[in-house]
Amino acid sequence: MKRSTERFLTTHTGSLPRPEDLVRMMYAKEDGVPLDHAALAARIRSAVEDVVHKQAGVGVDIVNDGEMSKPSYATYVKDRLSGFGGTGNTFIYQDLVDFPNLAKKVFGDPGRSRRKTPGCNAPIGVRDPQAARDDADNLKVAFGKVKVQEMFMSAASPGVIGLFFRNDHYPSQEAYLFAIAEAMRQEYETVAKAGIVLQIDCPDLAMGRHIQYADLSLEEFRKKARLHVEALNHALADIPPEQLRMHLCWGNYEGPHHCDVPLADIIDIVFLARPSAISFEAANPRHAHEWKVFETVKLPEGKVLIPGVLESKTNFIEHPELVAQRIGRYAKLVGRENVIAGSDCGYGTWVGQAAVDPDVVWAKMAAMAEGARIATREFWER
Repeated sequence: MKRSTERFLTTHTGSLPRPEDLVRMMYAKEDGVPLDHAALAARIRSAVEDVVHKQAGVGVDIVNDGEMSKPSYATYVKDRLSGFGGTGNTFIYQDLVDFPNLAKKVFGDPGRSRRKTPGCNAPIGVRDPQAARDDADNLKVAFGKVKVQEMFMSAASPGVIGLFFRNDHYPSQEAYLFAIAEAMRQEYETVAKAGIVLQIDCPDLAMGRHIQYADLSLEEFRKKARLHVEALNHALADIPPEQLRMHLCWGNYEGPHHCDVPLADIIDIVFLARPSAISFEAANPRHAHEWKVFETVKLPEGKVLIPGVLESKTNFIEHPELVAQRIGRYAKLVGRENVIAGSDCGYGTWVGQAAVDPDVVWAKMAAMAEGARIATREFWER
């Protein structure tokens, strides 16, 4: 995995706006409408090539496929793993309980309402090993046509799969998590063997606190989080930490987030995970202050931070000077070579998400690149 040397590198969290025709095709697939699968595969390939070119064009250094093939960053696994044929799951977001009208708005968008989360009702296995290979091939082809630093690809963590898909089969949550980990190992290793940096999406370590484990005490939640990390590390055992990054998230939705677990309460557990780089929300109003955590918490040797310097739920375009300030705060605390600029979360977390206008997304990315250049002048060229 590339580090910031000579200048601050830029990346993002993963999902990016999908073309409207691809959105319609993905809706049809999720709704069970008969579909020309060869045409869908071809459209995904061309969409990946286009989104990689767009990333390169606005100055993103570490690019990905935009998650063009996935209905959402976590629920895509229902199409790749066997064992998920049960009834759908329901969720209570603790921070939305006192705001029912807002809850209707959050859960009412067309994309989120189409997400399928069938429970686990049978042994978990790999049903479609080719899907990860196709994703890797599509990205490698597109990457070969641009001049950027590196490529990465996202995959769901065992813990976030366990969050979205209820366990109706395994005797314990621990057995369930490790069964998921064993099955997901194939996807993880396929991406890594293709020479792509693997990003594991781990909202379970933060968002899980106020959704899946809202009824637990903080210490009880921390025990669950450690178990999630153990399962993750088991699945990643044969991939070098330097080829891994992870994303920490409190939920990419425009809610109050006043029930979010503080970063300070979980960062030690996050550091136990194998990935060497940690992407996390650091720009939105609920977490922008948490750079101060690193005034007292030492970054472990070999770890890299990818703080969000762009908010992922607002159409405000961050000023490049603000971006530079955000980068600088972390650089002063953990060292310039240990900071890569990123986004809080994705801009297409599920198919049909439209919180941020697609054209604004690219303008925000360009502002991040300019902010990184400003910060570079301060930290490398002065």
